[in-house]
Amino acid sequence: MNGAHDLGGAMGFGPVLGDGGEPEPEDVRFHAGWEPLVLALTLAAARPGGWSIDESRHARESLPPPLYLSLTYYEIWLAATENLLVAHGLVGADELAAGRSLRSGAPAPEPLDAAAAAEVLATGAPTGRPEPAPPRFGPGDRVRARVVHPRGHTRLPRYVRGRCGVVESRRGAHVLPDSRAHGNGEAPEQLYTVVFTGAELWGPDAEPTTTISVDAWESYLEHA
Repeated sequence: MNGAHDLGGAMGFGPVLGDGGEPEPEDVRFHAGWEPLVLALTLAAARPGGWSIDESRHARESLPPPLYLSLTYYEIWLAATENLLVAHGLVGADELAAGRSLRSGAPAPEPLDAAAAAEVLATGAPTGRPEPAPPRFGPGDRVRARVVHPRGHTRLPRYVRGRCGVVESRRGAHVLPDSRAHGNGEAPEQLYTVVFTGAELWGPDAEPTTTISVDAWESYLEHA
């Protein structure tokens, strides 16, 4: 969907900096004690909730723009998780307002212990699938990202739509987020890494050496 989350190249939002106004070290993960708790809650709630990472992303991206742009990173995660809990019937809106349980909940799966949780997080949820059809594109092919404005979830950035790039590599077939985010099945497609130049995306004022690599599903692309 076209939302406030998709800001690549947009002006007026300031540089991407840390709280101190400078780029943060790569090992900085949290800025307050409650933030790792929100991360843990988001991951833990998906197990009884039964939602996928794609549905979780869509929940974050679907927040109203004034709310999305006024919240911090983990505040966005918390707001989206609250919406998912209500949508899947695990929590009532009245319980969120009260800040406590008001009725008995549905039985939850057996919780993971620390060792099992670490293993699950390290393994992840692989998205590779058998190829449904031969790939349409190969390395070196010049392609154009389709101009689309989907109402639902997509992983195609708005700033590359209609722009031309070159296929750098083929990644095999993977679950299509656009489908799984809405409970419509995995619908696996070929996945490619496509490289765009900064000038192609943002014109002559772009840094001349800038390139952007985008992982794009086959339905996002057409021959240029």
